Amino acid sequence: MEENIQPKGWFNRNWKWAVPTGGCLLVIILFAAFAGTIFYGVTSMLSDSQAYQDAFEKARTNEIVIERLGEPLEPNGIMGGNINYRNGYGEANISIPVKGPKGEGTIRVEGGGVDDTWSYQKMEVYLPETDEIIDLLHDQEFLD
Repeated sequence: MEENIQPKGWFNRNWKWAVPTGGCLLVIILFAAFAGTIFYGVTSMLSDSQAYQDAFEKARTNEIVIERLGEPLEPNGIMGGNINYRNGYGEANISIPVKGPKGEGTIRVEGGGVDDTWSYQKMEVYLPETDEIIDLLHDQEFLD
C-alpha cells in the first residue's frame, strides 16, 4: 500500500513568523494613517484660517516681497504656530514658509478677531538670506 503524503502549504510551514510580522505591519500602517490624518487636519485648519488667508494675500501683493522673492509666491513646507478659538473669538500666532523664483522667506502673523474681521499686531515677511524683515501692516517706501 502506497501512502500519498501531501506537502504542507506555505502558510502551514511559515505561520510562526508570518502572523506576528503581518500583525506588526498592520499596526504600523494603522498608526501612520492615524498620524497622517491628524497632520492633515491640523494643517488644513491653519491654512483655512482668516489669519493665514489675510497674511498670504498681503505678502502675495506686496511690491517689496514681489521684488525680493518674485512671482508667483507659494507656500513652502510645513506651517508652525497655533490658532485658538473661544466663544467665537480667534487668536493666531503662525509662521508660514513661502518661496518664489528668487528666494524663500517666512510670513509671521500675530492677531485676533471674529469671523473675517481680524486685527493684527504683527504681519511680516522675514527673508533669512538678507536678514530683512518686510512689514506687511504698514506701507513701506520701496528701496532698491
